[in-house]
Amino acid sequence: MRKVKIFDTTLRDGEQSPGVSLTIEEKLAIAEQLSLLKVDVIEAGFPISSESDFESVKEIAKKIRDVEIAALARSNYKDIDCAWEALQEAEDPRIHVFIATSPIHMKYKLKMNEEQVLEKAIEAVRYASKYTSNIEFSAEDASRSNLEFLYKLFEKVIEAGAKVINVPDTVGYAIPEEFGEFIRKIKENTKNIDKIELSVHCHNDLGMATANTLAALKNGADQAEVAVNGIGERAGNAALEEVIMSLVTRKDYFQDFIVTQDTTKIMKLSNMVSKFTGMVIQPNKAIVGKNAFAHESGIHQDGVIKERTTYEIMDAKSIGLEKNNLVLGKHSGRHAFKEFLVKTGYKIDDENFEKLFLKFKDLASKKKNLNQVDVEALINDELYKAEDYYKLEYLSVTTGNTTLPTATIKVKVGDEVIEKAACSGDGPIDAIFKAINEIVDKDNISLLSYKIEGVTEGTDALGETTVKLKIDDDIFVGHSVETDITHASTLAYLNALNKYMTKKLQEAKKI
Repeated sequence: MRKVKIFDTTLRDGEQSPGVSLTIEEKLAIAEQLSLLKVDVIEAGFPISSESDFESVKEIAKKIRDVEIAALARSNYKDIDCAWEALQEAEDPRIHVFIATSPIHMKYKLKMNEEQVLEKAIEAVRYASKYTSNIEFSAEDASRSNLEFLYKLFEKVIEAGAKVINVPDTVGYAIPEEFGEFIRKIKENTKNIDKIELSVHCHNDLGMATANTLAALKNGADQAEVAVNGIGERAGNAALEEVIMSLVTRKDYFQDFIVTQDTTKIMKLSNMVSKFTGMVIQPNKAIVGKNAFAHESGIHQDGVIKERTTYEIMDAKSIGLEKNNLVLGKHSGRHAFKEFLVKTGYKIDDENFEKLFLKFKDLASKKKNLNQVDVEALINDELYKAEDYYKLEYLSVTTGNTTLPTATIKVKVGDEVIEKAACSGDGPIDAIFKAINEIVDKDNISLLSYKIEGVTEGTDALGETTVKLKIDDDIFVGHSVETDITHASTLAYLNALNKYMTKKLQEAKKI
């Protein structure tokens, strides 16, 4: 029996998804959920890449104590020094160094030959060793690299001090049977490979990231590098939930593996990552899509009613979809609401509890039937929003098929309340956003995307709105959850603007 280590890179490779920009608070919230899920390693970021990445790695390293925290670094002294500076307060820090090893990368990107890459890799691992013995080495684009070169390279970096060797399928080029054999050959032909942990990092360009990861584990890999919801560069990474639940569900096939993660935390984590990144989960997404446990066909419904396992290979409860026994509504008191928070794993201080309870009561007065998804959407929206530099005071919208859509809005900026009356647009949402732009007096705001979807079913369903704004060449994601979609859209837009202002104010303090 051997344990599979789960290395989560949602906060590093996942955040590199086009259009994704997480705040430090959001990254810490995700890291806390990953800790509750009991992943083995959290790759918190790439510290040298930006000031915000450095600060978020530093904050996570300080506050998440029961998981290894990794930071990425290229094979140079400056990157490694920066990674260690961000990681040094971690309970168990890991420096993750990498360099490209495929002929195409070495020739066109690095402009180096094999000997130069070998020398650089050894030098980087030795240098990182002065900070910690927990060093991971990655051969970027390994799946398109020469195997004989990898055997030699891995042997030398192990001698230099690497404790984990990562074999990435960086561009999602591999086929499962081929990649499994690739890993087996590395295990058989690399000297001292049994002294380290062998890891894989698979991308999904051909839709086979999860399959390649599982094939690698079956052929000797010890660690799977994954991301929540499969997010990441281009088509994304192997999905955390797919890899873990494949190992758990098919333990008859993966009988030699021990999985130690708490799978009941998957659904909450998945929804949180989707909300913070603004990347909506497709309904038919494996494990976490809203249709994953839905049955519409009469034949399927009949089978599930008679015996769940006829059409469900997993129990919905195993990923955290267990229905809450508490009936929450407008008559629910603080005790019932607090019991719900405890049961669903939220740790909230007294001040935030009171704010949430008032928000909950307001929602309950508008929506007759509340379920767990409604309440969790409300909690996430309230807990992780930016400071209210811009605060909505009043909103009125007029629209219709024979009426020019107009919006009147009042926004509080500091102690001043600014009103923009009867601003027109192509529709009610366009009118609202134009009115806000005039109030904040910024002409460099671009709306990259706008999404709204019902959190639950019914005409009184909560509308979860996500907007992506480009301001000063940075991207800010705003979100809000309300029963009124015009209200939700307004708050989501202001939320993105508040994140922008929070960043500007933080930068001003450092000057």
